Amino acid sequence: MQTAETAAPLRALIVDDEPLARDCVRLALAKQPGIRVVGECADGEQAVDEILAHRPDLVFLDVQMPGLDGFGVVEQVGAERMPAVVFVTAFDEHALRAFEVHAADYVLKPFDDARFADAVRHATRQLRSGDELRQRLDALLTEVRGGGSGSGAGRPITRLMVQVKDRIRFVRTDEVDWLEAAGNYVRVHAGTQAHLIRATLAGLCEQLDPARFVRIHRSTVVNVDRIREVQPWFGGDYIAILEDDRQLRVSRSFRDALLRPVS
Repeated sequence: MQTAETAAPLRALIVDDEPLARDCVRLALAKQPGIRVVGECADGEQAVDEILAHRPDLVFLDVQMPGLDGFGVVEQVGAERMPAVVFVTAFDEHALRAFEVHAADYVLKPFDDARFADAVRHATRQLRSGDELRQRLDALLTEVRGGGSGSGAGRPITRLMVQVKDRIRFVRTDEVDWLEAAGNYVRVHAGTQAHLIRATLAGLCEQLDPARFVRIHRSTVVNVDRIREVQPWFGGDYIAILEDDRQLRVSRSFRDALLRPVS
């Protein structure tokens, strides 16, 4: 008869774009009996491939990653195929209502051994919950993405999660005026506020409503509802003037997308 001592170890996958963060999770898991790390991924796309190909038992999943974020990983894999998940995040504890409401396991960076061990124990119990685990993941995705079934396919996001001091806010996409690339981050401009989120502009643009958000420069995406007028500029470029009088350059490479006829 197989006992807890002789049972095969649970196979764990670590997903985080920061090498130091992956090191911390790996070292913490080394202290947990019955778990073996079988892989590490530095981005969401790689994580999707690893999960589908190797079907680990547990995934320690960073929430904020450039390109495909942690929730995007769950969406692409599908809640029905996801292993048990422990979300690893830098979000403040007071802002994690969605995780708590839907009984999702998470640890906050930097985490301590006791909290990590609690999350691991709870996650291993999830492995026996089957359909209940899938329903919780579906409900969590609906909460953080602002609607939908959790699949994410063909359904634009309607909210963005942004960090404001020690809190996380949800900003509705229809409140966003424009977005600009800032290295591995995107600066989201909404009214008088500007927020940095960890993502790439190309990756985020793919998740936004293409009827509302248009890329006008390699580093700029604008909410077309905020544009008051467009004026010709030099060398075939244009200038988009927003309702608040801000001027954004429209490069020749992207002008046709902005100036296309409205149906």
